[in-house]
Amino acid sequence: MSTTAPDSARPVGKDTVQDAPQASEPAPPEHSAITAAAGVEPIGRATATKSRHICVQTGDFDVGAELRRLQRLTLETGGVASFVGYVRDTNQGDTIGGFTLEHYPGMTERSLERICAQAEARWPLLGVTVIHRVGPLAPGDQIVLVATASRHRDAAFESCRFIMDYLKTEAPFWKKESTPDGERWVDARDSDEAARRRWE
Repeated sequence: MSTTAPDSARPVGKDTVQDAPQASEPAPPEHSAITAAAGVEPIGRATATKSRHICVQTGDFDVGAELRRLQRLTLETGGVASFVGYVRDTNQGDTIGGFTLEHYPGMTERSLERICAQAEARWPLLGVTVIHRVGPLAPGDQIVLVATASRHRDAAFESCRFIMDYLKTEAPFWKKESTPDGERWVDARDSDEAARRRWE
């Protein structure tokens, strides 16, 4: 799978050139036991610490299991907020048969790490989970899970939206849709940029 977008596709992330992964980087750590139990192999790198779990993978994920894992990190948790994104069957007025998500292995995970670190610096979070799928996806498939845990709901709600808004504009993913007229690369939307700017 190509890790660079064609000239006609505008990458979501802004650091594509400056942050290219080095060939000498260490191998990725083990992914979560939940993901492993589901028989899902991640693509690129998976990052798992006690309070932060980030994974880019081709297979599906178990939302309920991931939320339970996050809630059980500590008994201090008062609330967990989450967002799950799905593949729609229409876009820009056209029927969509599905799409393929491409990413830049290593760079994408580091970008997600930076976004989560920014959220942790702004809100008193007890745990963060970001799982993003890549590869071919069909209408109705799960794409992304963002979940945050905190002592109070406001921090959980706001940080979850912050991470999702930044993910949509800063993380290097590229989307190629399948339509009745053929395949097309999808540009980032102005509304996504506007959503990110509200946090500045």
